[in-house]
Order: sequence, then structure tokens, then C-alpha cells
Amino acid sequence: MASTQQRFMRRGVTRILYVKTIAAPTNIPVRAELSGAGATDLSKIVSDVEGWALENSPIETPDLGSEFVSTIPGEDKPATSSLTFYEDLQSEVVETLLAKGTVGFIVIQRKGDVAASRSMDIFPVRVASRAATYSTGTEPAKFRVVFAITDVPTLDAAIPAAGGA
Repeated sequence: MASTQQRFMRRGVTRILYVKTIAAPTNIPVRAELSGAGATDLSKIVSDVEGWALENSPIETPDLGSEFVSTIPGEDKPATSSLTFYEDLQSEVVETLLAKGTVGFIVIQRKGDVAASRSMDIFPVRVASRAATYSTGTEPAKFRVVFAITDVPTLDAAIPAAGGA
């Protein structure tokens, strides 16, 4: 293990993309799927990120020999996951892209777009809701998209090299 750790702030590094389709049954995209017409980089318009993790529901396993109640791992389930976006006064591109019921993938490159880095998480999703957030304060207009994670996400996948698979 390295004696020092290179820490970083997610802002300016982490990328979030919406990808319409991924051909591989493993749900791991190739470079063309991450950069082609079916992919949209949302990073510069995301205001807030919530969820995007698996949570475990432990199962209690009490026994007669102890007052202590131990647990074993139970079901994995996705946390409620959403992205909050800045609204564009002139365009509805993202609102149209992420309309209620839309199916696709949210791809999070945690350490940026670094080929071979095992820092890519892929979440199969369906848009559950999309709604404007309202405020009378001095803050930008935003809308929140809540996603249903529809299948087991692929975590810690290697980011494909540019021009390759």
C-alpha cells in the first residue's frame, strides 16, 4: 500500500453520463457507447447527487444461548437515487431526455474518464419521476429526477480505452 494517498474532490473529476443502450449482457459499455450519439454527459449540469449505492438489509439471527442478537447479510437493494439538474431557460433537452418512464443507464466514472481505471459504476435505470424544485431564494432554478434501479448494477468496472472496447 502506498504511504500517501492522493485524495481528490469529486467536483471537476467525477463524470456522470446517461447512456441509452449497452449491448453487452454484462452491462459494461464499450468506448463507442460512452461517447456516441446514444450517450449524454450530464456532469456539467448536475447540481446534486443522491443515492447510487447498494444497501444491505441484515437479517437478525437470535439464538437461545445469548441475549445478543447477531445478524447475517440479507438482501441487497438500491438506495433511492436521484440527480438534481440546473434548468436551462432556453432548452428542454435534458427534461426530454429523462422523461418519466425513460429506460437506460446511468454511468458514473468516479475518478474521471481514465482508461483502465476500475472506477466505473453502471446502473440500469428507469426514470421514476421528474419534477421542478421551487424556491423563492436567490438560487438557480433546478429540477430533480428520481431513478428506479431496475437490475443489479455493475460496480468497479474498468473504463474502456479511447477508440477501443
